[in-house]
Amino acid sequence: MDLDLQKIKRMPIMVALMMGAFVATLNETLLGNALPVLMKEFQVGATTIQWLTAAYLLVVGTLIPVTALIQQWFTTRQIFLTAMITFLIGTLVAAMAPAFTLLLVGRVIQAIATGLIIPLLMNTLLNIYPAEKRGSVMGVLFLIFTFAPAIGPTLSGIIVDAMDWRWLFYTTIPITIISFIIGYYYLVNVTTITKPKVDVLSIIISTLGFGGIVYGFSASGNEGWSDLQVY
Repeated sequence: MDLDLQKIKRMPIMVALMMGAFVATLNETLLGNALPVLMKEFQVGATTIQWLTAAYLLVVGTLIPVTALIQQWFTTRQIFLTAMITFLIGTLVAAMAPAFTLLLVGRVIQAIATGLIIPLLMNTLLNIYPAEKRGSVMGVLFLIFTFAPAIGPTLSGIIVDAMDWRWLFYTTIPITIISFIIGYYYLVNVTTITKPKVDVLSIIISTLGFGGIVYGFSASGNEGWSDLQVY
């Protein structure tokens, strides 16, 4: 697709995508210091509570490779708005969860959105900026990718000490809504919709492969590297 870069309003698009990526990557580590509180709240053990983090990373890791195919079937705007709505739904489910199972479901829904947002963000920014500006844009992008997870544990500790744990999710809702609104008005499609044939077998294999790798590393913390389950 040939884009007229002069007519694209890059700044609001970048802001919308960066805000979406910020809340998505922030949630990777946001529950770090809240896990003991959640164990007490839902009366579950350490192994069970770890799934709030492991499941999030597992879903993100398996979905990111498939997103390349999704971007050839749907427009950039459709994927982004769907991802932000999905993230908002997952956040609300997690925030209002009366039981651990629903909290985990909310986290999985959030992870689905994150798996869509991250590759979409990189692809969109590389397409709307000319080659000479991509280096600085990617620098800002990776700053978001490193800054958000880094402040997650600190932020969770502050929130848990001062407020109810549900505010871990409530605080990201305004950012998600603002990102959705900006994206709704300014985001344009930057990909060519080719609708290629779906290779179901490859999707299954990649899902099992990437999912297995993430699960193996996650399980190694509890089971040890010599455990057959890890291999």
